[in-house]
Amino acid sequence: MNRTIDSGHCRLTWPALLASLWLVATGAMAVPYLPTADQQVLERLPLAPADPVARELRALRQEVARQPERLDLAVQLARRYTELGRVSGDPRFAGYAQSSLGRWWALPEPPSEVLLVRATLRQRTHHFDAALSDLATLVRRNPRDGQARLTRATILQVQGAFAAAAAECAALRRLATELVWAACAYGLAGVNGRLRESHQALAGLLDRQPDAPPEVRAWVLSMLAEMAVRAGLDSQAEAHFRQALAIDPGDHYLLAARADFLLDRGRAPEVVRLLAAEPRSDALLLRYALALKALKAPECDARVEQLRARFAASRMRGERVHLREEARFTLELLGDPPAALALARENWAVQKELPDLRLLLEASLAARDVAGVGSVRQWLAQSGAEDVAVNRLLR
Repeated sequence: MNRTIDSGHCRLTWPALLASLWLVATGAMAVPYLPTADQQVLERLPLAPADPVARELRALRQEVARQPERLDLAVQLARRYTELGRVSGDPRFAGYAQSSLGRWWALPEPPSEVLLVRATLRQRTHHFDAALSDLATLVRRNPRDGQARLTRATILQVQGAFAAAAAECAALRRLATELVWAACAYGLAGVNGRLRESHQALAGLLDRQPDAPPEVRAWVLSMLAEMAVRAGLDSQAEAHFRQALAIDPGDHYLLAARADFLLDRGRAPEVVRLLAAEPRSDALLLRYALALKALKAPECDARVEQLRARFAASRMRGERVHLREEARFTLELLGDPPAALALARENWAVQKELPDLRLLLEASLAARDVAGVGSVRQWLAQSGAEDVAVNRLLR
């Protein structure tokens, strides 16, 4: 399955740019989950105390505590937390980042550095309109703010506003390195009817830039992998995934995308090996449970209950950033097509990427909802988007 992680906890379509542009441009109550053995791990802390990153963060927090008026220190800490949240998929880091900027967060006109972090976090929690408002303010203040324009392009594409997203990518040509602005443009073109040619052009450009920063290479490779999957270029997708994970083996976005690729091809044992030590986020736990189900593993039932409790807790908190994952869980692990279709429709109202379209189609087919299938056909015709898995389902 070419499924991207729910963008509430990930990097949307252009994943690594939060990191790279810092460098380039500046319901129902669920039954409580009970462990089955004393040695079972219930939760892993984000970082061990002796971890070098933990020590770095501790030092930064101490500096911020000593000098709470220092915006530069607070922003540095918030950016570090934001990047850790992107890589790990752990939502707690978003809260830590917001807390770091507490005295500036709710100001009517926060400093630009705060606005950028706030927009990024609002994007991840699916408050897209609020994020776009912050980014519009940033662009008015500085039309050459490449990070703001890239983040705007990301959100606009997720919302299906392709023409507006293309304008932001075009503006990046004057503001970012060639590989960054080209990836923005080719990534968008790849969902607007020019998939194979965009993949070929971007892959060629990456080959000609061997000195690109590792985080940018990993970002572009992950994009190329997903483009290759949608185009049915499995051997190329395999190579892209392996190269990207060699650079960043702990990136939960890459891990989930790789797991989907393997699940679609009946390679569940590889998914278990890939994710056995990594099911921190709901997205990775879901894929791990799907692999266990395919293998008829006894552990699957416990993981299903764990996911059920997580989604119920999210609903109780009023959070709806996991709709894509919850809809897939409801369809593939609970076997409830009508409920899954309702969730898939709710998700589609918020974000309109190809994984969301495929989920809507799968739920519509399972629920025998003709109107849902028709809406998928209409979207494909209007956008020119290509995805061999979606086409196969429609046939």
